[in-house]
Amino acid sequence: MADRFIEVSLAKRGVQCTAKLLDDRAPITCAAVWDALPLGEDVYHAKYARNEIYALFPAFADREPPLENPTVTPIPGDLCYFSFNGTQLGTQAYGYEPAADVKAGATVVDLALFYERNNLLLNGDVGWVPGIVWGQVVEGLDQMAEACNDLWRGGAQGETLNFRRA
Repeated sequence: MADRFIEVSLAKRGVQCTAKLLDDRAPITCAAVWDALPLGEDVYHAKYARNEIYALFPAFADREPPLENPTVTPIPGDLCYFSFNGTQLGTQAYGYEPAADVKAGATVVDLALFYERNNLLLNGDVGWVPGIVWGQVVEGLDQMAEACNDLWRGGAQGETLNFRRA
């Protein structure tokens, strides 16, 4: 299979980066995401994992991918896939709007970009949260990291995280 690439962007800030899909390490997850593209939703900055931005989506795969190519210590440029039951994210501490489909019985998919070092996927409510590494940024990470830091300090209101085929 030929290498496949996607563009990850923050629309309001006008910044994007290019990531290579890791089809050899996470083929089921890559296929699920690729088939669902384009995707875009409100962006959030992580509270627990540290240097992470992410968006939440309703389930888009026929079946949730197995935990392939897992990590609890993502590195800069990793794209990770997480799957949660809405009740896992439903407490007020997370601050999600009802429109985020965070409710009992609903599967919520979290697509995340890690932009800097020293990340640890340990959540105070549920413990270890391994993610599937399905992509790696190959171009534009420095500019995206600057925008992510601005998002952390300036706020995410009105910003979207988008994924599309490159």
